[in-house]
Amino acid sequence: MGNADGMNYMPKGRPNPVVKPGEFVFAAVGLDHGHIGGMCNGLIEAGGTLKWIWDPDERKLQSYLAMYPQAKRARSEEDVLDDPEVRLVAGAAVTSKRCALGLRVMDAGKDYFTDKAPLTTLAQLDAAKAKVRETGRKYAVYYSERLHVEDAVFAGELIKEGAIGRVIQTVGMGPHRLNAVSRPDWFFCREQYGGILCDIGSHQIEQFLYYTGAKDARVVSSRIANYAHPQYPQLEDFGDAMLLADNGASGYFRVDWFTPDGLSSWGDGRVFILGTEGYIELRKYVNIGTGRGGGTVYLVNQEGEKAIDVTGRVGYPYFGQLIKDCLNRTENAMTQEHAFKAAELCVRAQMQAARIGGEERGKLKDSRMEA
Repeated sequence: MGNADGMNYMPKGRPNPVVKPGEFVFAAVGLDHGHIGGMCNGLIEAGGTLKWIWDPDERKLQSYLAMYPQAKRARSEEDVLDDPEVRLVAGAAVTSKRCALGLRVMDAGKDYFTDKAPLTTLAQLDAAKAKVRETGRKYAVYYSERLHVEDAVFAGELIKEGAIGRVIQTVGMGPHRLNAVSRPDWFFCREQYGGILCDIGSHQIEQFLYYTGAKDARVVSSRIANYAHPQYPQLEDFGDAMLLADNGASGYFRVDWFTPDGLSSWGDGRVFILGTEGYIELRKYVNIGTGRGGGTVYLVNQEGEKAIDVTGRVGYPYFGQLIKDCLNRTENAMTQEHAFKAAELCVRAQMQAARIGGEERGKLKDSRMEA
């Protein structure tokens, strides 16, 4: 697991195979984001067999072949798509190119597993939905801040058990360390990375939908800013949004690139979940000042208050569920509707976001002068 920045977050858990070796073959295509490592780790631990790795960048290709020596080097993307043994293709391409890769994968008769954000425009969303209907294949999304974090998984179990009653609000904090020198050029191009609310905001929006049990929601307001990085004019280093779900639950989240170097983790990610009978706080990656990492769930309800360390106790069931879904054509890991709704709201939050920061200060100054 990388602590320098979230781009290299590659959790490893205990093997918990749901299939026999060779029963579920997958490939990795598109290695532009380090999350591909976490995606592969999760599938391998669930029993998946990584057969092929492909990327046109030789340096990336060699790096991942060294990480997964059991895999073979493909000569091209077509090598992977033409292989009848491959059931699923995992990809972490440049964000704006993820949908196009997915369309090619589904046209080849395979399921697709992409890093978040799964797309950057509503036109891409329409194309992905149409291709799913046409082919019957899956367009699964790696929303890692819930799926690959044990306390986030455990919180979902508590909510299903009714530990805090009906969830009526979530508040998410998703700070990340920028570590700009390690980032590729596309990361600083808004058209390619999609903007901060589309990018790391996708985690927060997906969690809001999941924990509240919402099928739909609307973006009440959203804001973006570049407060401190003028050398990267297309970077947004701050964003926040308010959402309202179809079941009346509300949500707020903040994402930013201001994690200081002194923090032991790449980001102090937290989620606060308010229910009618109690509340939950998740400290995902670090417990500040304790010398311990994350993995702590704080639960307060009518029975009392608890601090629960779930590290190594919960695991990551999503990956085994995804494999079974691909084999059985079920939807237990995550429904397609849910994955696409989170993607839609990310794009809408980005599209309607008000730009604040220096521009806003200028407007306030002008209004005072006019008054």
